[in-house]
Amino acid sequence: MTVGPDRLRDKVVLLTGATGGIGVEIVHRLAEEGAHVVVTDLDESACHDLLRSLARPERHAAHALDVSSEEQWEAVVAAAEATFGALHALVNNAAIGSVATAEDETRSHWDRVIGVGQTGTWLGMKHAGPLIERSGGGSIVNMCSILGTVGGLGNSVAYAAAKGAVRTMTKNAALHWAKAGVRVNSLHPGFIGTAPLLERWEGSERHREMLARTPMGRLGRGEEIAAAVAFLAGDDSSFVTGSEIYADGGWTAA
Repeated sequence: MTVGPDRLRDKVVLLTGATGGIGVEIVHRLAEEGAHVVVTDLDESACHDLLRSLARPERHAAHALDVSSEEQWEAVVAAAEATFGALHALVNNAAIGSVATAEDETRSHWDRVIGVGQTGTWLGMKHAGPLIERSGGGSIVNMCSILGTVGGLGNSVAYAAAKGAVRTMTKNAALHWAKAGVRVNSLHPGFIGTAPLLERWEGSERHREMLARTPMGRLGRGEEIAAAVAFLAGDDSSFVTGSEIYADGGWTAA
C-alpha cells in the first residue's frame, strides 16, 4: 500500500463537476498525489483550462459531461477506458444548489436539481462502477452534504432531497459491490467557503448563521474536502465502504 504524496500514483480517477470551487481543489489534490484525472463538467473548454493549471497536464484528460445524460456518461466512461485502459475511482461531485423552501421551490428547478445531484450520481455509479470492477476494484466517492442528513437552515429542499437520496443510494451500492472490490462511500461537507458561496452570502444573516451553528466557528476550506476525497479514493480506505464521512466542523454533532 502506497501512502504519502504518491498514494494515488497511476490510479485513474474520474471527477464530475470539476471546474467548481471544490472540484478544482479535488483535481489539484488528486493530481498532486499521482492520479490520472479525468476532468469533466458541462464546459469542456473550462476543463481544458483547468488541466493547463496542473504541473503535467498531459497525464490527464478532459471531457464535457452533463451528468443527467445517460448517453454522455456512456461516452465519457468509454473514452476513459480507451485513453487509460482502466478506471480506479469515480468522484460524483456535480450538483446544483438550491435555497428555496418546500413552499417556494419550483417544479422546473426541482427537476434539474434532482436530475443532476441524484439521477446523475446513480448514472455515474451505473456506468463507471462496472469498469472499476473490471479494472481490479477501487472506489466510488459520492459527494453528499450535511443537508443529506439534517434539516440545515430549513430551506434548500430540492438540494436536501437529492443529497438524502445520495446518502441512501451509497449504502445500497456499497452492499451491491461489497464482494466485487468496489467500495462506495459518501462524503458530507458542511458549509465550505468557496468563492461563489462567499460572493453570495458573506456578511449576510445567513452567513452569520452558518458560522454560529458550526461548532468550530468557521467555514470549511475546499482543500479540506479534497483531502478527504483523496483518502476515500485510494487504498488507505481499503476497509471503508457504505460509510458516511463528515467534514462539517462539528455541525452534525451539535
